[in-house]
Amino acid sequence: MNKKTNYSYIGIAFIILVFGILFVPKIVDRISDGDISRQESRSDQKAAIEKTRLSDLVFIENNGQKRKVPEFSFTNQDGKQITNKDYEGKVYVIEFFFTSCPTICPRMNSNLIQIQNTFKDFEDFGVASFTINPETDTPEVLKTYAENYGVTNPNWHLMTGDKDAIYKLANEGFYIYAAENPDVEGGFEHSGNFALIDKNGFIRSRKDEHGNPIIYYRGIISEEEQKDDDGVKEQISALKQDIKKLLNE
Repeated sequence: MNKKTNYSYIGIAFIILVFGILFVPKIVDRISDGDISRQESRSDQKAAIEKTRLSDLVFIENNGQKRKVPEFSFTNQDGKQITNKDYEGKVYVIEFFFTSCPTICPRMNSNLIQIQNTFKDFEDFGVASFTINPETDTPEVLKTYAENYGVTNPNWHLMTGDKDAIYKLANEGFYIYAAENPDVEGGFEHSGNFALIDKNGFIRSRKDEHGNPIIYYRGIISEEEQKDDDGVKEQISALKQDIKKLLNE
């Protein structure tokens, strides 16, 4: 091999070296930027898909923060410890009641039984019932109550426990009124409203005709009644519709 051929190889090698120094980093950058763009594009698409899956039900907020179910831990009718984590991934309805209630509780739980039966084929639907008379409503008492009403959903927990914790959960956690009152029939008074919770533990509701969240659903008036004596409309049918929406999210 002569010197001229050697010089040719050296020249070609030098050109390749210069090309690598000048252009390869730029190509790598462009590929990297392209990957990032594609990743961002995929993220945007995923966010768009998730957004379209959300129903028209609004999140209930306090000071701009979405209200979520507070942490809780109580004993259910089977003597098992139940926490808010047991409801993760489930759509469920919240109520506060007591088994010896002579007024609104029987109506509320009859409506909840109807809702239970409507969604009997959905494993991700449940109910959380908290007694406001835990001293009387032991797990055994709650078990009998559940059997008498026809509670069959394994995700329907009737819970008892520390009275102060239950009242704090009702009045501060959900803003659903509950109190002892010896002057009223039954010795306790409480709201007849239900709260609706989505699979991620957020309180959700539909809007009223003025565009404001209704926040809670009336639990006392049945679908069959349609209205009470004061002309107030039932909301059980609306609650059923909205449960279905959340189950589809």
